[in-house]
Amino acid sequence: MSVDDLPPSPASAVTPLGSSVIPIVNKLQDIFAQLGSQSTIALPQVAVVGSQSSGKSSVLEALVGRDFLPRGNDICTRRPLRLQLVQTKPRSDGGSDEEWGEFLHHDPVKRIYDFSEIRREIEAETNRVSGENKGVSDIPIGLKIFSPNVLDISLVDLPGITKVPVGDQPTDIEARIRTMILTYIKESSCLILAVTPANTDLANSDALQIAGNADPDGHRTIGVITKLDIMDRGTDARNHLLGKTIPLRLGYVGVVNRSQEDILMNRSIKDALIAEEKFFLSRPAYSGLTDRLGVPQLAKKLNQVLVQHIKALLPNLKSRINNALFATAKEYESYGDITESRGGQGALLLSFITKYCEAYSSTLEGKSKEMSTSELSGGARILYIFQSVFVKSLEEVDPCEDLTADDIRTAIQNATGPRSALFVPDVPFEVLVRRQISRLLDPSLQCARFIFDELVKISHQCMMTELQRFPVLQKRMDEVIGNFLREGLEPSQAMIRDLIEMEMDYINTSHPNFIGGTKAVELAMQLVKSSRIPHPVARPRDTVEPEKTTSFASQIKTRSFLGRQANGIGVPTAADAERSAPAGNSSWSGFSSIFRGSDGQAAAENSLLNTPFSEAAQDVSQNLSTIYLKEPPTILRSSETHSEQEAVEIQITKLLLKSYYDIVRKNVEDLVPKTIMHFLVNYTKRELHNVFIEKLYRENLIEELLKEPDELAIKRKRTQETLRILQQANRTLDELPLEAESVERGYRIGSESKHEELPCTRRSRTETNGNGRLHM
Repeated sequence: MSVDDLPPSPASAVTPLGSSVIPIVNKLQDIFAQLGSQSTIALPQVAVVGSQSSGKSSVLEALVGRDFLPRGNDICTRRPLRLQLVQTKPRSDGGSDEEWGEFLHHDPVKRIYDFSEIRREIEAETNRVSGENKGVSDIPIGLKIFSPNVLDISLVDLPGITKVPVGDQPTDIEARIRTMILTYIKESSCLILAVTPANTDLANSDALQIAGNADPDGHRTIGVITKLDIMDRGTDARNHLLGKTIPLRLGYVGVVNRSQEDILMNRSIKDALIAEEKFFLSRPAYSGLTDRLGVPQLAKKLNQVLVQHIKALLPNLKSRINNALFATAKEYESYGDITESRGGQGALLLSFITKYCEAYSSTLEGKSKEMSTSELSGGARILYIFQSVFVKSLEEVDPCEDLTADDIRTAIQNATGPRSALFVPDVPFEVLVRRQISRLLDPSLQCARFIFDELVKISHQCMMTELQRFPVLQKRMDEVIGNFLREGLEPSQAMIRDLIEMEMDYINTSHPNFIGGTKAVELAMQLVKSSRIPHPVARPRDTVEPEKTTSFASQIKTRSFLGRQANGIGVPTAADAERSAPAGNSSWSGFSSIFRGSDGQAAAENSLLNTPFSEAAQDVSQNLSTIYLKEPPTILRSSETHSEQEAVEIQITKLLLKSYYDIVRKNVEDLVPKTIMHFLVNYTKRELHNVFIEKLYRENLIEELLKEPDELAIKRKRTQETLRILQQANRTLDELPLEAESVERGYRIGSESKHEELPCTRRSRTETNGNGRLHM
């Protein structure tokens, strides 16, 4: 195998393509680096991962062709190094080409031509953030290398995976580093350069293991096997490079690193590349693998894969940047413009008040532009409270549910005083109906409170987004409308109390819908009659004849159940029954009939009447003992059983109560919503704008109300900067040439082929200049 068969990077094959898209991505990285950790746009890049002392630094230095990275026995890379390799044009006059570096944290950016100074700056910047105790940080260092001897590549050198903490490193140093690595490589836009030394088992490679966690299909991973020259004699990495051990979609590249002795002897990278070339020529095991061997081939492969990867992600990248631009512009617009003039501030305050009042009225009237389709809102909720909560609850109430028959009977007896009632008196009916009407007050007041709460919710919903920048104004507006709504609630509740008191003060029994006494008596008699259970009873000897009894009952009904009287409702009494009883009927013949028996009893009675009073009294006192009365209990209640007459009276009272309560309930159901709408809802809608003008639109308050908090000014400034950066990124993407819009067939993300080669890798040949230096 000759030197001509080796594959250094042919600049003519890839430079035009790489120079069209990679510099654009590098520019985007510089743009988004200004946002720091706030950037949410994941750009295409190559992350270099590997264990400590795996040869990562040597690979990167070989790609650059210069020594510039910190070295040592312990962990050297303690902060991510965002490295951009930028190919410059060689000098046309044949002079020495300039190579330099630029750090993004320098302001202004300055060129550093001494690569030893670049190494010292990396060490100093690492210690500045991570400290000198070997700690790690996820804040990246940005470095650009400009050289005609490199290909356009964007890399991120991540800290090496370590197992044992050293120095003052925390005990969880390995977990921290792995977490940091995963934050980079988990993004689908990130290619993974997994570096593994050849003298370790590939199956146990830390780099391939963590890459497999983020890229299980191996579609984004390029394997790099380093230190091929220190493998045991008789062994080689051919199967590894062919992907037979652990297949990767993008394949492997084998390289030979400079040894520690070469570094100590200051052996140049140019000499190391020549030695690497000779090593592969002297190893027959690596014949036929020219596209998988050497640092130049690695550089070319990275360039090609990165270019195709960028082109595949460009449509999604453009979409994400446009979406972020739109969201940021909307956020910045929400913060509004800064108005410092007094006239401008007054106009701004007036516009806020007007917009708020319009939104409040539109929400109540159902004309809001942000009308919900998933739930009731605004005025519809008020109607629901009136109809489905207030009215429905009142209609479900039975006015007699808390009145027992004993309660009604006791009320009737108390209303008659010491006399027996000839009719059902008006007093118990009015007392009981007033008690039931008073029960309507609490739900009516509660309905007003519900509407008040809904109006408060609406007032909060109408707070515009623009008001967030003026918390003092927002708070004062909330206070003003809250007090104004409470002022409307008070007359509403007062009017509701007056309505209930008016209904209680005058019981209008002449109302056309009132049932009246006559109809109540008829219904009560029917109810009592239907509730009686007929059963056969043995007829006593002196029982009134059936036809006479029937005649007597009809007389009672005719006399007593004539409807309303001057002082009550007519109901039959014992006196009525006595007057209506036929002559000679023993049931109604007076006191003497109770003791009358046979003729002997009549003779004894006559003898007693003819005896002088003194003698009779003496005889009685000698034969009878003294009668003692029981003291009445402290609390007297009606007897547990009641007569048929009392049952009729109870039913009449219930019918009258229900009839009049229904009349009052309908009045309340109609007048309470009208009261609330008049005194609370419509009044606040009409007068809200005037109240705001009176309370807030004052010259001495405008400056205080429109004062922005300091954090809001910081947010506006940060959002403005983000907007500027996204606009700059969007313009940068517009600079892409047309050929960058299509993806070549040689690279497809997600392809099932695990060993497909790029077309240009099969066409590459070695190109050297006169001094044997490889073109990169």
